[in-house]
Amino acid sequence: EVQLVESGGGLVQPGDSLRLSCATSGFTFSSSWMRWVRQAPEKGLEWVSSISPSGISKYYTHSVKGRFLISRDNAKNTLYLQLNSLKIEDTAIYFCATGSAGSSPGPGQGTPVTVSS
Repeated sequence: EVQLVESGGGLVQPGDSLRLSCATSGFTFSSSWMRWVRQAPEKGLEWVSSISPSGISKYYTHSVKGRFLISRDNAKNTLYLQLNSLKIEDTAIYFCATGSAGSSPGPGQGTPVTVSS
């Protein structure tokens, strides 16, 4: 059974940073593309970023490029998303998921990020 557990979200001010984590089990993490998606209040799911199994290839949606950084630790079966220079519009529940593309979330509960002044 694939398990994805997101953590690290919180309430921050504009310009602050957060580091999200996604602990995984139940599949071969080191061979899997991984991604982050988010859902803002009263909006649909949005793909945020993807990373290749080796961690070499990384992709970002335009609105977060240069501010967010996706990474992974294959020894720990864990995916990360570093959120820098946070904006109010980054407020959302963040989910990790397997696969290289798409906005569907994984089976986890997600971690909420609230950016507010």
